[in-house]
Amino acid sequence: MSTVENAAPSHFIRNIIKADLEADTHKGRVHTRFPPEPNGYLHMGHAKSICLNFGMAEEFSGKCNLRFDDTNPEKESTEYVNAIKEDVRWLGFDWGDREFYASDYFEKLHDFAVELIRGGKAYVCSLSAEETRSYRGTLTEAGKNSPYRDRSVEENLDLFARMRAGEFDEGSHVLRLKIDMASPNFLMRDPTIYRIRKVHHHRTGDAWCIYPMYDFTHCISDALEGITHSICTLEFENNREIYDWVLDNIDAPARPRQYEFARLNLSSTVLSKRKLIQLVNEGHVHGWDDPRMPTLSGLRRRGVPAAALRDFCERIGVAKKDSTVDLALFEYCVRDHLNASAPRRMGVLDPVKLVITNYPEGEVEWLDAVNHPGDPAFGSRKVPFSRELWIEREDFMEDPPKKFFRLSPGREVRLRFAYFVTCEEIVKDPDTGEVVEIRAVYDPETLGGNAPDGRKVKATIHWVSQSHALEAEARLYDRLFTQEDPDDMPEGKSFLDALNPDSLVQKKAFLEPAMAESLPGDVFQLERVGYFAVDPDSQRERPVLNRTVTLRDSWAKAAGKS
Repeated sequence: MSTVENAAPSHFIRNIIKADLEADTHKGRVHTRFPPEPNGYLHMGHAKSICLNFGMAEEFSGKCNLRFDDTNPEKESTEYVNAIKEDVRWLGFDWGDREFYASDYFEKLHDFAVELIRGGKAYVCSLSAEETRSYRGTLTEAGKNSPYRDRSVEENLDLFARMRAGEFDEGSHVLRLKIDMASPNFLMRDPTIYRIRKVHHHRTGDAWCIYPMYDFTHCISDALEGITHSICTLEFENNREIYDWVLDNIDAPARPRQYEFARLNLSSTVLSKRKLIQLVNEGHVHGWDDPRMPTLSGLRRRGVPAAALRDFCERIGVAKKDSTVDLALFEYCVRDHLNASAPRRMGVLDPVKLVITNYPEGEVEWLDAVNHPGDPAFGSRKVPFSRELWIEREDFMEDPPKKFFRLSPGREVRLRFAYFVTCEEIVKDPDTGEVVEIRAVYDPETLGGNAPDGRKVKATIHWVSQSHALEAEARLYDRLFTQEDPDDMPEGKSFLDALNPDSLVQKKAFLEPAMAESLPGDVFQLERVGYFAVDPDSQRERPVLNRTVTLRDSWAKAAGKS
């Protein structure tokens, strides 16, 4: 784990918990929860919440529940539940035996609703959705009481029981709290807490045809689980008033407190679940785990280490005010972790043939190559060297500029782990003029990259033996959007207009034969090329590699940033 993760810089949530512990506010307990809706896959914004909730519980020897807010059966499924659990585990957190569902509490939630009706604090409203909106008022005008607000307790109890029994059509009635139609907080203007939905639920089946709303469910679930610190993002700040009102007006078994923090906003990225669903459903990406997606399953397939994502979440901190984090910081965290953890291999993505004319035909040397230049514990491997090699096309220029130090006519360079070679001749395609073959000579006294006479070269290039090369598919993933803020497009444009047409470039690559032993999920640095993960589609005879991240921030360079 990095020093950044261990440093644990202070933030207001951490300070609140420390103060509560010192004051014995919750009898020394710290109990948090991560409450996702199982209606999609988790993304980087959720990772921030996961790290915060589980991290604070872990730091203060507390507990963190995983609770699924499954109150909207039309959009929820077991597929999403399983994916969420896999993602949380991948990030490195464990909820033990504390896996809960809002649907676990449907009967208790119903009973609390009945308690509110009996106390004259909730009523069945029969306004249509359009009428309800018109009665709600505006920012400058108070709302009007529903004509059904003064129904008797007995009538409300009867109607609510018949709603549960399935006697009424969807939309014909809702159960609302009786709070204040003149409240400056729109959410407090008699909010709906139950609606009729005759939809199959992924856990309770057809047992229910009325479902509780989030604001009602959320706070009661927290109370039932004994949550001490209900941590959520800033968009729920106004909801806190409902949260508190509900708990103050029922016989709640505990009294949690809600705290809001700024959600993650990331440049060149969208984190709206609605927009992510649109990207998947309209085929702009190849599913939720497409490596271009900011979903945790997409990051995992791309080869991002979970530790790098935790590091990133710690670096960006926990604030009370929204801001946008540059995606480059996340990419830096990924590079930082992979630089230490990823073994090295050689691979060529844009090949041109290099023939060493004075090397014996048919001869093969198996040369020692270290797996990690900074850590001997990674060991070494053997790489085959022969007369005909592949090198990167960009490592040769026929007429180079002054500061180009790689291979060119008459210039000597070092081949990684092998010899010094000097270009003597080039062969071009007669039709296109493109260089198709480079002919060079090698110095047999320079094995290992050192010359006995002490002469130096200014460049080292990587290579792959042509006769031993493993043909592979390299998927070069890049940022999905060209705009820093795809959510803020000019009038008449949508975030889809900012899609990067080069977010995926597929190339035929040639790899050293050791890559045949790699397994899906393994991550390597292809020397001088980038970090790559072996894709689940990969096969031994034809690996598929996903570029995790480049070796440096090419976007900053393109934008003229330092």
